[in-house]
Amino acid sequence: MLARIVGTGSKVPERVVSNDDLAKFVDTSDEWIRTRTGIRERRFCSKDEACSDLASAAAAAALEMGGIRADEVDCIIVGTVTGDMPFPSTACLVQERLGAKNAAAFDVSAGCAGFLCGLSIASDMIKAGRYETIVVVGSEVLSRFLDWEDRTTCVLFGDGAGAAVLRPDDSGAGVLSTHIKSDGSYAMMLHMPAGGSRRPASEETVRNHLHYVKMEGQATFKMAVRAMASIAQEALDYNNLTIEQIDLIVPHQANWRIIESVVKRIGSSIDKVVPSIEKYGNTSAASIPIALDEAVRGKLVKRGHLLLMTAFGAGYTWGSAIVRW
Repeated sequence: MLARIVGTGSKVPERVVSNDDLAKFVDTSDEWIRTRTGIRERRFCSKDEACSDLASAAAAAALEMGGIRADEVDCIIVGTVTGDMPFPSTACLVQERLGAKNAAAFDVSAGCAGFLCGLSIASDMIKAGRYETIVVVGSEVLSRFLDWEDRTTCVLFGDGAGAAVLRPDDSGAGVLSTHIKSDGSYAMMLHMPAGGSRRPASEETVRNHLHYVKMEGQATFKMAVRAMASIAQEALDYNNLTIEQIDLIVPHQANWRIIESVVKRIGSSIDKVVPSIEKYGNTSAASIPIALDEAVRGKLVKRGHLLLMTAFGAGYTWGSAIVRW
């Protein structure tokens, strides 16, 4: 028995922010951003939108595709580091919004690998016979945590959410395996220093811009390439597959150069990659499910296709999954 994805959904804010828009108040340019990242534009939430709004809309779209009622959902898992508030979990807010009164709900904090970590948990829960219907969401509103004086990070991120609904299936279609790892010795390479119990909000933390994303770009880039390629290969080896048998690659979309390097390392073609970074930037935990939903709705994914997913995020955390559609 495997956990099969029976529905996908996504939601991005209406507000489009181009590279030229950013260049009006950040020391950057469209050419500088495009050549280094592959990003042309991203979406930012309005002042009235929050993480749970995007997550709920993406989850509702996934349920609709799967023909599943909200009261049939047993569990909701939301991967996010930009939830509405420290507690309760964003997943509980999504549960209430959907009317999924029979569902357990909790968040997963794994940065950009959040969706794959949630997918891994959901797959194992279904295989164990614990739950029948699980909604996994990746949702982020990173625009609220960007330092506009740091052009190396503020140009990278965007807001959005993606979701998948999983149910048990014995046809051979579903999540064949998931693989997740982490190394906390790199924690300070990508983090937000303040806002938690170690450095609660104060006049000093706000003045010193400690409530924004901080990243060691070069170190993170190099580690992302190595980790994503390695764990992608681990997934292939575990399932006795070659990269030639993979039909589509759905990677975390942080930087197009990272994606190119990962694809080269695993010996594949860039033509197999499902892209989203050009339109949405780095949406962290939402990037893989957004790209997946667009591929499904665009009829790029066919029955029987093998999909390889791989991600890398804060922690550092990284993961991969192979799914037979």
